[in-house]
Amino acid sequence: MYDLVIKNGKLVGTEKIYEADIAIKDGKYAAFLEKGSNVEADKVIDANGNLVYPGIIDCHAHMNEVGFEHREDFETGSRAAVSGGITTLIDMPLNNDPALINAKIFDIKQAAISKHSYIDYGLWGGLVGDYDDSPESIKSNVNDLVDLQKKGVNSFKGFLCPNGDLFPAVNLGNIRKSLEILKPYDAVSGFHCEDYTLILERTKEAKKKAPNRNREEKISDFLEVHDVWAEYVAVQNVLALSKATGGRVHIVHISHPMVAELVKKAQQEGVNVTAETCPHYLGFTEDLVYELGAPAKCTPPLRTNEAKEKLWDYVIDGTLSCIGSDHSPAMDEEKDDSKLDIWQAWGGLNAIQYFFPMVFDMFVNKKGLSPTMISKVCGVNPAKIFGLYGRKGEFQIGFDGDIVIVDPEKEWKIEQEKLFTKGHVTCFNGVTGKGFPTHTIIRGKLVAKDGKYLEEAKGYGQFISNQRNKQGV
Repeated sequence: MYDLVIKNGKLVGTEKIYEADIAIKDGKYAAFLEKGSNVEADKVIDANGNLVYPGIIDCHAHMNEVGFEHREDFETGSRAAVSGGITTLIDMPLNNDPALINAKIFDIKQAAISKHSYIDYGLWGGLVGDYDDSPESIKSNVNDLVDLQKKGVNSFKGFLCPNGDLFPAVNLGNIRKSLEILKPYDAVSGFHCEDYTLILERTKEAKKKAPNRNREEKISDFLEVHDVWAEYVAVQNVLALSKATGGRVHIVHISHPMVAELVKKAQQEGVNVTAETCPHYLGFTEDLVYELGAPAKCTPPLRTNEAKEKLWDYVIDGTLSCIGSDHSPAMDEEKDDSKLDIWQAWGGLNAIQYFFPMVFDMFVNKKGLSPTMISKVCGVNPAKIFGLYGRKGEFQIGFDGDIVIVDPEKEWKIEQEKLFTKGHVTCFNGVTGKGFPTHTIIRGKLVAKDGKYLEEAKGYGQFISNQRNKQGV
């Protein structure tokens, strides 16, 4: 007797789509059966010929808990995530108070979020530095990294650009030291790559001019400060330090093909680097920033149409092996373009609830790519990079029974007032597409149906530790 059987589905692997029924027992894939097999189960869900994915992983999201819960917490962020078909997310610290930079804070964070997460989750640990302007209370945490690794964090995140007092940027010395410390653990260090001094000095210059600049001129100044060269220089430095130490690095949210080409050449040279991009860089351009202002502010910013189209080449050839939402929502007033200019607005996008539908529509409908590519960039690739493989990422006996059933013909429209996130302003308001999840299942339990989370799933989500720790690393 199985706990759950999914019948009449088209299973989307990494190389092919095939018909089979799925049996789940004790939260795990127990059998993959011939279509129409007559087996007993406590519950049967008919996929009605729709596509069936082995879960969807968002490897880059900011839940702001503990600290800054007024922007987003795990309850609101995770209910939005499962409503849109995500089954696992990896939370990334930002300017939280406190940020996840040592083992003690790990325990505090776990105690808080485990009570109300709808979704299975991993955690990025923070990697903070000691620039001269860092507060005395927060200095480089390189000596805390091993303890965090032993707690099971999936990776470590550092900023190479100014990022606020609560999460100071790392300098190149911090990066080199951390890569040396973490190398024996095969740990991943991920970096927001924009050069500190380029951003700092050019921002000072731009803000001096701001009182005499109109809205469009301020947006132009912002985009110029955060141009591709700030990203390019920072990535060059991280790649050089990875090459010098052999440490594993991951470049987050690459926005431009020039930067992706740097990563591709480094990979060809044997540098231990992986990289990701986001739906907003693949589907939208800087025109949206000029149109909306504050709601479309993020860093790195949206680029030109030419850059957007060329970036797809690096997703298709595997250079950019993951897609993450970079969900970093604000309070609605922090994204009010009528009251805040581009410099004052919060720099992050509300993206998680429609992350998977947007990815599906972009890949399958707009680019004509196989649905199997999504199983790579939102499944097996992030699972392997971030230590989830063995539990997440593929249809394998013994892996967690995560399922997302997708109706490829179901049309959708983003209406920000209907989002389940804490804040509602999104630059994607009004965007439409086709392909939407009908069922989201985590470890054999239905947690969302037809775009709406199930309240009884609150607190069901589990922390998924780095599986490499269990392999003796």
